[in-house]
Amino acid sequence: MKYRKLKFFTVAAIMVGIIAAIATLTLRGGDWLVLRNGDTKEEFARFRVSEGDEFSVTFIHSVNQYPLTDVYQIRNHKIYVVRTIYNNFGAGVQTEIEPGQKLEYGENGEMIVSGFDREMPWLSYIVGTVSDHILIVNGEEISLRELCGRNSKVEFSCE
Repeated sequence: MKYRKLKFFTVAAIMVGIIAAIATLTLRGGDWLVLRNGDTKEEFARFRVSEGDEFSVTFIHSVNQYPLTDVYQIRNHKIYVVRTIYNNFGAGVQTEIEPGQKLEYGENGEMIVSGFDREMPWLSYIVGTVSDHILIVNGEEISLRELCGRNSKVEFSCE
């Protein structure tokens, strides 16, 4: 009888362990895009992301004074810049295409430079006082000014 109880509890413990491991892997479902205060490291927000997901940050360029959008992608639990979209040439924006990059034009004449494919281990923005920075993640538009405050240094990481 003792042997039977021991066997039962051993099998039950193994089953619970297997179920817990499967639940952990299933519920994880990807990574988190985490936004933190660059000075205090306080967490502003986190958004669930998966391998291959893209997010973007759009703002009015401080010198050029036209909208500029940086597009990033989640790869191997890291953030990569993949393309930049802007509407006008001018000081402070890319004017030459580097090897491996290409320039295309969007439906409304915007310039799309792609082919960066560069890891961004230190991605941060300082949220403007004159214009907002808009984060688009999972199809949702988020005002970084409302979320983080004016002049906030916002650091992005994939965790």
